[in-house]
Amino acid sequence: MPLMIAGIDESGRGPVFGPLVVAGVIYNDESEFINQGFRDSKQLSPRRREILAKKIKNTALNYEVLIIPAKDIDDMRKVMTLNEIEVNAFAKIVKKLKPDLCIVDSADVKEKRFAEDILAQISFRPEIISKHKADERYPIVGAASIIAKTTRDSQVQQIAKELESKIDLPLGSGYPADPFTQKFLRTWFAKYGKLPPHARHSWKTSQNLIKARSNKKLDEF
Repeated sequence: MPLMIAGIDESGRGPVFGPLVVAGVIYNDESEFINQGFRDSKQLSPRRREILAKKIKNTALNYEVLIIPAKDIDDMRKVMTLNEIEVNAFAKIVKKLKPDLCIVDSADVKEKRFAEDILAQISFRPEIISKHKADERYPIVGAASIIAKTTRDSQVQQIAKELESKIDLPLGSGYPADPFTQKFLRTWFAKYGKLPPHARHSWKTSQNLIKARSNKKLDEF
């Protein structure tokens, strides 16, 4: 019986806007993804990612995508770390794909601990290989990263379409270091007195805006 191999990766861990997306793909024949250009999605153009995403979905035995909205991330961060959120999400993907071997892009500085934490949440015992930069080292994880990234990009495009018309500014990439995203957040907060929909309130960027507004109100007394 051929070995069922899965790769799992995420997109959107760091942004202050939009969801965290975790994706997994499963194959039973390595020839399906070796030499197909399935590598870290960040190294590919958006157009190339879209082309490869369609190919992956057509050739994989199965794939799973978990979208965790910004509000859910904020709620979960009240009781757990971001690493723990990822462990939960990765475990859900493993449960659905049921691989014999699963290769994951480790979110934990300790690769082995990340694998052990995932295994602790599932009832069967697949072999889990947990590595940093697994999307660059293993084509099957690269394939998962492409599915995660294209899914998140689509989500962010919908969010941008919803919000940009309200203040006539580009949302940008959604990452805290992006000056377009910074300006968008500041302008929205100045106009509406609150963070925009789909912003992660628990992020430092958001907290700084809230704190600055609170300090300003105190100065008015």
